[in-house]
Amino acid sequence: MSKSLYKKVSIASLIMMASVFLSRLIGIFREMVLAYIGGAGGEVDAYLVAFVIPDILNHVVATGFLSITFIPIFSHYLVQNREDEGWKIFSTILICFGSLLVLFITISIIFTDDFISIIAPGLDDPVLKKSAVRMTRIIMPAQFFFFVGGLFMAVQFAKERFLIPALAPVLYNIGIITGGVVLGPWIGVEGFSWGVLAGAFVGNFGIQYIGAKKAGMKFYPAFNIKHPDLRKYIWLTLPLMVGLTMTFSTEFFLKFFGSYLHRGSIASLNYSLRIMLILAGLFGQAMGMASFPFMARLVAEQKIEEMNNLLNNTLKYLSLVIPFSVLLMVLRHEVVLILFQRGRFDAAATEITAGLLIFLLAGAFAFSAQTVVVRGYYAMQNTIFPAVFTTVTVLLSIPLYIYGMQTMGAKGVAMVISISAIFQVTLLYAFWNRKSENKESRGVYSLFARMILLSIIIGVLLEWFKIKMLAGIDSGTFTGNLVISAVTGVVFSVIFLLAGHIFKIKEITEMVNKLEKKFKEIFVHQ
Repeated sequence: MSKSLYKKVSIASLIMMASVFLSRLIGIFREMVLAYIGGAGGEVDAYLVAFVIPDILNHVVATGFLSITFIPIFSHYLVQNREDEGWKIFSTILICFGSLLVLFITISIIFTDDFISIIAPGLDDPVLKKSAVRMTRIIMPAQFFFFVGGLFMAVQFAKERFLIPALAPVLYNIGIITGGVVLGPWIGVEGFSWGVLAGAFVGNFGIQYIGAKKAGMKFYPAFNIKHPDLRKYIWLTLPLMVGLTMTFSTEFFLKFFGSYLHRGSIASLNYSLRIMLILAGLFGQAMGMASFPFMARLVAEQKIEEMNNLLNNTLKYLSLVIPFSVLLMVLRHEVVLILFQRGRFDAAATEITAGLLIFLLAGAFAFSAQTVVVRGYYAMQNTIFPAVFTTVTVLLSIPLYIYGMQTMGAKGVAMVISISAIFQVTLLYAFWNRKSENKESRGVYSLFARMILLSIIIGVLLEWFKIKMLAGIDSGTFTGNLVISAVTGVVFSVIFLLAGHIFKIKEITEMVNKLEKKFKEIFVHQ
């Protein structure tokens, strides 16, 4: 991979990493506000169930895949200096799929009550069900803003513009928080659903329209339904519409099986999942989003070997998720207490959520890696295989979910989420290596194996240190847990850095060198 391309990917990754970090930070604050107002009870369960039907609509029109399916098509026109043609297919997709989505939204609003009975059959409390129906109808129109805004962001990504798209999740989360804080005192958790609608309009639609216009967006009201690239887009998107992805299935099964457990199980699973996704998203989502436009361009230029190098290098850096996951496992109780234990979220809710968190953190690296591996297929415009593969593995995991739920309750659901994620990403990468003749994949496997072994050792040492050396600190208070977390974090950093130096793990030493360089630049600048 050329140095100039590597530099572009690095800059893009930093922008998206900052966006994801800020979004996750605000997102966890959103969950803190939700926990304060709603605790870990049935009202929060109803609010979370209200997202299922909108999420299904998003999945049906492949809103979450717009960048993945549209960028390769649009990039092809950019490479050939036929940008006007690119805007024509952009307009055609917007009109066709936008109209289809409006129809689906209307039908869903009419039959919301019936749909809720199907997707959350265990939610049999009439008051909670009525609340879920009402909030679903409030959230539903936001899906139109997500879809159109997704196209606006896709064209910006294709033109290697990342800053304005990076603002979308940040503004969206701010909107949700504002709705909860402002309206919560009057209408409770329902205030968050109004915040979802406002945040989607501002962050995912309004500001992205401005960004797309700056990127040269042109809209053509007339469209050619027989356009060959419309058919190509449908062909690429169809497997994603009918397929079951890791993220979608996780969110769905969490609520479906959680509805059969005691009230508050969905809420506790959700809180622990959001903590895990901070870590997975900061690394995986940021690097996946940033690297994909460059992967698509390398494929368009038929530089498959360079694309493999980019994929392998990205995965190697994602191995750093593993030791950080172990750190959070050790500090699971402290992290949950610091983040959530206030208002209606009591000590009992902290114990339940912390117990679930350790199982979800086991799969954090898989969630990170999956966002990158699957984009290798998408860059090759191969959406059929990953869609079929993930759908089959998701369906095969259903008996495991049932067994886990029956034997371990919410912990069993959390454990199966991680097992399913690890299984999926491992096989996806193995199949990719065979298909693309990725000769350097052994280095990736080797690094992950070493990082897992190192993380187990670090975890044992940290758990011993916390139990033996920090036993005198009051773990029942916010300040005490903050001290325990800070001291354990410092010990982790020392062990982590020493291990990188002693065992010559390039990814650790390079990360440290980059951080040192940044600190020096800031110091010299000041």
